Amino acid sequence: MSKKKILTNLNLFKGDGDELINDATIMIDNNMICYSGPSSDFNASSNDIEIYDLKGKTVIPGMTESHAHISYTNNGPLELDKTPVEEAMIKTVDNARIMLGSGFTSAISFGSIHRIDVFLRDAINSGRIPGPRLLAGGRDISAIGGNADTYPDYAKPQTEGLAMITDGPWEIRKAVRTLWKNGVDVVKVMIDGELISLQGRPGDLGYKDEEVEALVDEAHRKKMKVACHARSAAAVKQAVKSGIDFIGHANYIDDEALELLIENKDKIFVGPGIAWEIAFLENAEKMGYSQESREVNAYREEVEATIVSYKRMKKEGIRILVGGDYGLDIAPHGTYAKDLEHYVNLFGFSNAEALHAATRFGGQAMDSEGSLGTLEEGKLADLVVIDGNPLEDITILQDHDRIEGVMKDGLMYKGLVNNKNPYLTNSEKF
Repeated sequence: MSKKKILTNLNLFKGDGDELINDATIMIDNNMICYSGPSSDFNASSNDIEIYDLKGKTVIPGMTESHAHISYTNNGPLELDKTPVEEAMIKTVDNARIMLGSGFTSAISFGSIHRIDVFLRDAINSGRIPGPRLLAGGRDISAIGGNADTYPDYAKPQTEGLAMITDGPWEIRKAVRTLWKNGVDVVKVMIDGELISLQGRPGDLGYKDEEVEALVDEAHRKKMKVACHARSAAAVKQAVKSGIDFIGHANYIDDEALELLIENKDKIFVGPGIAWEIAFLENAEKMGYSQESREVNAYREEVEATIVSYKRMKKEGIRILVGGDYGLDIAPHGTYAKDLEHYVNLFGFSNAEALHAATRFGGQAMDSEGSLGTLEEGKLADLVVIDGNPLEDITILQDHDRIEGVMKDGLMYKGLVNNKNPYLTNSEKF
């Protein structure tokens, strides 16, 4: 029987409010939090304990990367399926270690290359490799000519690692059933396009309403969640009306889309996935796009529209998540916490509100039963120990040297990113 762990002499951001509790204590029994609050209110009731003095470090709940592409291998945005599956699997194991070491103890997949997510999730759950809790995705579902249909017909051979190109309600149901059969937790559908896609652009809906409705109905019947790529107001409206759970991007919303989001704000979560677009603008010339190109000008406009849209959604209490399409060469794995800085600088979030997007709301999206996202009694022991105070400087979370430790499910990991030891366990103490 494992001893109870007591973390003491720490500053605590529980996540159920905006405040920092100075001189706090957390007690963990196995993998559950059984006390979290001021040290002055804590009394140890057992001698069978291990005590860790955190020496004034800050503790926050484990964060959730809510637009995760763990199997992306830092390729260019138009080369997502170019890495051979064998190499991608090896790199994905590394990505999982990096994500956990970055303070993200949970992840919601927004699409997997091949079937990598499912095997990765099972390896993490069995303890064979370190990584975040993972709602595993599968290959994207996309219409012919949709955002994930990346090759014209004359281009041979065509890889099948990125997407299932499927049309018609019954064929779409078949695709969803195939994903379910192969162990997927989250079905990802491309509703509209992308500014640098070979074909469909934002607002070009790949599917009719009845096709998306069939997809969502089949996924929900199989107890799976549904995530979507939806940049335009039309795509957002189709997503909300169809009952999709996680809406990615939502860059352009009109009044009707906002009203639908408000009416359904207890059912859905939204995330801008804006990090890679900003990175695109910062690296456009390196990628072969001039500053006056159509693509650069269009993404500038899209970022500006996103700022307006998310300020409106924030004001109305829509649950906004972090997750920025990380796993591209311009937005590589390990930089996930950049999202929080963007939310503060672009969308007018306070530091505490940005943390809520990563912790409390991310936990709700990950587990509707309420076991994640805050450091309250009866919750699972997922937390991050930080050298510094992110309520004062949100960029601290981007510095892996300032992340002193990450606990997932009651096990403490230390130095996962910089030590590069994929099998490091809780044996290393503070």
